[in-house]
This record gives sequence, C-alpha cells and structure tokens, in this order.
Amino acid sequence: MSRRDRLKGLFDDTAQELAAANLEDQSPVRGPAGPVRSMALTLGRMEEDSKAMQEALLSGERIVELDPSLIDVSFIRDRLGDLPVDTDDELVRSIAENGQEVPILVRPHPKDVTRYQVAYGHRRLQAIRLLGGKVQAVVRKLDDTDVVIAQGIENSARRDLSYIERAVFAFNLECRGFDRPVIMKALSTDKTELSKLISVAKTVPIEVIGAIGAAPGTGRRKWLALSQGWSAAATARVQTLIRSKAFGGLESDRRFELVVAELARKPEKPDAVEYDWTPSLDGRIKGRVRKLRNAFTLALKLEDAPEFGEYLSERLDALYEAYRADK
Repeated sequence: MSRRDRLKGLFDDTAQELAAANLEDQSPVRGPAGPVRSMALTLGRMEEDSKAMQEALLSGERIVELDPSLIDVSFIRDRLGDLPVDTDDELVRSIAENGQEVPILVRPHPKDVTRYQVAYGHRRLQAIRLLGGKVQAVVRKLDDTDVVIAQGIENSARRDLSYIERAVFAFNLECRGFDRPVIMKALSTDKTELSKLISVAKTVPIEVIGAIGAAPGTGRRKWLALSQGWSAAATARVQTLIRSKAFGGLESDRRFELVVAELARKPEKPDAVEYDWTPSLDGRIKGRVRKLRNAFTLALKLEDAPEFGEYLSERLDALYEAYRADK
C-alpha cells in the first residue's frame, strides 16, 4: 500500500460508516429526531473536514517513527475513561499480525518542544504502547481548534462517544473558550442539540457523572429526563450511593439505573422524637417537645405556662433573627 493510500485511509471510513448509521436510525414514519438530525449533518460536515485534512496531509507530509513515550494524549478529554485496549482487542491483534497500516496524526507539543500531542489515532497509539515498538505518525502544526475537530472525526469514524461523554466534551470545550460553531463542528451536531448537551453536563454534577461513567447504553432521552429533575436535594440523596464500593463495581449503565431508582424512591419518614422539658431551676412549668423531619412543637403546662408562652411569643422575631445570624 502506497504512502498516499495509507494517509487516505485515515479518513475514508468516516463518511461510509456515518451513512450506514444514518440509514439504520431513520424511521419511515416519523421525522428525524435530534440525534438522527445530527447524524445527517455529520454526513456533510465530516466528509468536508475529512477531505480538507486529507488534502493537507497528502501535500508533502511524510511519515516518521516516534517513541510512543514522547506522545501525550490530547489537551482535552473526550471520554469518561480510557478506551479498552488489551491483547484480545481486535485492533491490537491486527497491528500485531499486519503491522501499523495507518499512521496517527500528532502535533508538536505546544508546551514542550521535546514532545508531541496526538490529534487523531488515540487507540492505535494505545495498541502500539501495549505491543511495544515505534509508532508511525504524521507530524503537523495544528492549533487547538484543529485538534478538537480531528478528535471529532476520529470518534465519529471509530466508536461513537456515549451521550454523556458528548455532553461533557461539549461542556469542557465551552469552558475552555471554544465558540459554539467550533463545538458543533467537532461533535457534528446542530445548535439545538448542542444546547441540550451542554445543559445536561451543567446540571448533573460532574462527581455524579464521573461515578456513573460513560453509560454507553443510556441515551439522550434518559439523560435529559435525569437533568430536568435534578436539584441540590438530588445531589445530597445520591452521595452515599455513588460513594459505595458496591456501586463502583457495577457496569456503567446499571449505575445510571440505580441513581434514577434512588431519586424515584420515597424516603422513609423518620419516627417522631419526643421528650419532656423542665427548667434547670425550680419552676412551675413543664414542657413536652415533639420533633419531626419538618415540624417542631412545644406544649407548655402548669401555672407559669400562659405567661411564659406569651413571653416567648413576643420575642419570636428576635429569637429567629438571632438563630439565622448564628447560622
């Protein structure tokens, strides 16, 4: 295979795989939903980006061999965990048997002139690290926007990000100052769908998202429903669950289901706490206190009860202000 053909292979699969995915997702009855509409946009945008990058690579670029230890991952994560690469992985077996047929794309590291940063080919880099030896790469000067778009091309061509990974990736890109048109291009989505993605990642705390993980089988509708019902109280309710050892040992989609189930469960009403109160000094009064989760009553009796009750009533505003000031 010629060098030109190998470089061309970096991007040729993208449009074909996206077209196949688009045909599978289309329904003859309903109009395209958000994800399908985004996939349709992908067909045009990704093909354009692939051709542009392919032409740039073919215009005099050469393949070099690099030590994988000198190559860092992208400056921004697009996944909630590393891609699984082991000796049973299909890509690892292919490279072990046939060698690295397609080079990766790297740029000179923007902060260290002795190192590189991968833009396209993360899984191939991981596979070669596992097998040992040098990695074949095309070195090209790329800015941060180029890298982000290259990551989008790679993910669409190889293994789609899960919905929540797309949401976190979009949110992180916006936090880093990327404009929404760039983010839409990187994720091959439209304006409306991007707003929903960012909204989900903003609303559900990153601690909860990280504990759940990529949840590859949990789609847009479920994550949107979870985010729309989220509140500070929801965060407090799931803390014990997501920090438990048993929770961490479960498969990611199952962890999502448990979080939803925990929020749907009606909390048990605590038993009332009741006790008697008498003043530390001798007095002609007794009290009965009753506490519930959201209620508190104090009943007074004996001779001083009416006068002491009136005394408390007159000072309730001041007492409450003092209580709030202490808090």
